[in-house]
Formats: sequence, structure tokens, C-alpha cells
Amino acid sequence: MGAFVTQSIEYRGHMGQPVAVEQSAGGSPAIVRFETNRSLTGMGHERFTSADQAKGPRPAAVLARRFFESGQVAGVHVYGNIISATLAPGATQSGLDEIVRDLYQYWKPGMVPPAFEDLVAAEEAPAASSAPSDGGVVIDSRVPAHLIERSRAARARLTGQ
Repeated sequence: MGAFVTQSIEYRGHMGQPVAVEQSAGGSPAIVRFETNRSLTGMGHERFTSADQAKGPRPAAVLARRFFESGQVAGVHVYGNIISATLAPGATQSGLDEIVRDLYQYWKPGMVPPAFEDLVAAEEAPAASSAPSDGGVVIDSRVPAHLIERSRAARARLTGQ
């Protein structure tokens, strides 16, 4: 087993949670191993040999897709907080630690935020079309029934109805 290499990078302007990563050599020169400060799979093993196998929003699948998109990786194995990547022929491990570190970074410098109007329109359009109303107040279907009833009772006390 190789020695751990820890890198410290300052993240100004990023939003989200950077993942602490320690990178080490695997059992052969074609394998690189990463150890993170958070579990990506729980107690399960996940293996990926192509981007097509890495479907869904699970952290291990997202990480595998990003590794495959880099063109440097031929296979990925994730168990808990340990990631083993088999490098593609002729590839290097350069930049792979940043892919792991940025797994939970959802905002980076240079990204353009959506306009407030776009966000509000996207939320209101489905709710307004099929949502029931209570005295002119639109009821969101995601609100539990007991909270709607409590709101009705409070409104009735305040308005005297």
C-alpha cells in the first residue's frame, strides 16, 4: 500500500460541501485508491465498468459517471468511503481527486443562476393547474392534511368566520 497524499485546497466562491479526499496507489500502477470523509454506498459494494451502468442519483453512480466522462477511467469500485478506480490504458490519475472532492459542489464560479421569474413560474405552473382551493387560497398538494386543517382553524379564529 502506498503512502497517503493529502492536499489542501481553498474553495472561495463554491457552494456545497467539499469532500475531504486522501489519494493513494492501489495494488498495481493502473489502480488509484481514494478515501473520503463520507460514505458513498453505505455497506454495499458498487462496481461500474461503463457509464451506462452508472445510472441514477446515487453518489457512487454520479461519481462513476464523472470518472468515465473524464476519459481516464476504465472501471470504478465503491465501497463505503473507499473508491478504487482502474485507469484506462495510457491515462493518468491527474485531476481524479478533484472529481471526488467536487462531488457535492453544486455551485461554482462562472455558473449563471436562473432568473427568479423562471424558478417561480416553474413551481407555480403545475400547482395552479390542478390544485384545489379553500376560499380563494390555493392548497398545495404537498402540504399534509392536518396542517391544512390547522391553517383553516387559525384563519377562522382570526377572521371570525
